[in-house]
Amino acid sequence: MTARTPITAKGAERLRQELQRLKSVERPRVIQAIAEARAHGDLRENAEYQAAREQQAFIEGRISELEAQLASAQIIDVSRLDAGGKVVFGATVDLIDEETGEQVTYQIVGDLEADIAEGRIAISSPIARALIGKSEGDIATVQAPRGERTFEIVAVRYE
Repeated sequence: MTARTPITAKGAERLRQELQRLKSVERPRVIQAIAEARAHGDLRENAEYQAAREQQAFIEGRISELEAQLASAQIIDVSRLDAGGKVVFGATVDLIDEETGEQVTYQIVGDLEADIAEGRIAISSPIARALIGKSEGDIATVQAPRGERTFEIVAVRYE
């Protein structure tokens, strides 16, 4: 039996939307580009044809990857969680960096949907591992590349 990969309902929806876009917009566009490039004659020296074929291979690979990820995903509806204020998968956590006083907000998500720029950190990341199981008011210590960092947990939400 293959392991199920946890993913939030929002993360699964983002993957489904990308899959839909690839199938309904990108795939037909590249097929059209290949047909147009074929019409230009000799395919061996046709850079447009070669580029379109490479793009088609990339799109088909990404479609297969997304379908496999969704098939193996264990979708967790974060809004239905009631972890009693503890940090769990899917929780959104407001933190204060003890050293700088800076406030940051992270949602703990599956590896497939992690995006630090969007404030989504992977459950496998050092900071997420340090936060799991803690509650509001607790201090989490994280081993970071530049040394140990401590964060105070200000709030835990399930949204």
